[in-house]
Amino acid sequence: EFEQYQALDLKIAKALQIDVPELHMPELPDLDIENVATLPERKRYMKPLWFAVAATVVLATSISLRTSGLFETHNSLATEVLAHLDHEPYAFRNVDTPVSDARLARAVPASLAVFDRGSSLVTYAQPCVINGKDVPHLVIQGQHGPVTILLMPHEEVAEETPLDGENVKGVILPVGKGSIAIIGDREELLGPIKKNVVNSVTWTT
Repeated sequence: EFEQYQALDLKIAKALQIDVPELHMPELPDLDIENVATLPERKRYMKPLWFAVAATVVLATSISLRTSGLFETHNSLATEVLAHLDHEPYAFRNVDTPVSDARLARAVPASLAVFDRGSSLVTYAQPCVINGKDVPHLVIQGQHGPVTILLMPHEEVAEETPLDGENVKGVILPVGKGSIAIIGDREELLGPIKKNVVNSVTWTT
């Protein structure tokens, strides 16, 4: 058996002894650069200087307006008003018991405004804060349910601004240097209420 293994090893060794020819690289022709087309150099796109300056001015102006408060829009106030209603759902309910004069006086301090309830059924009166400012929050009963009234003596608006909530509708009315928000059921006719409320309020601040 040993001789058989030795003979097999010799056969394998002879099989591995293969002459490998030397590798020769073919000669490449010289490059004729005169017949080679030259591509034009691609220029980098550069924004003109005036564009960068204009963008800087616009950005600086926007920041200045935002920090000064002049960038405040009516839409942002409308959003704050609707969000405030969402935070006080218990105020928006049907009741027939009026608040006391003392409660109404605490909600509408003489330093902010004078509110003449007249024949209105005021069923909710609470001092609140919107946009960091004191806002009397009142609720009267309308034909189709409770109607919210927010007296905002420090929130000046240029024009009447509509309010559109999920189940309510309303308006922000410009009143002197301030404004009044009135919000009710979608079926509520706010026209007569708007007139009565505006005539019932006098700013004292």
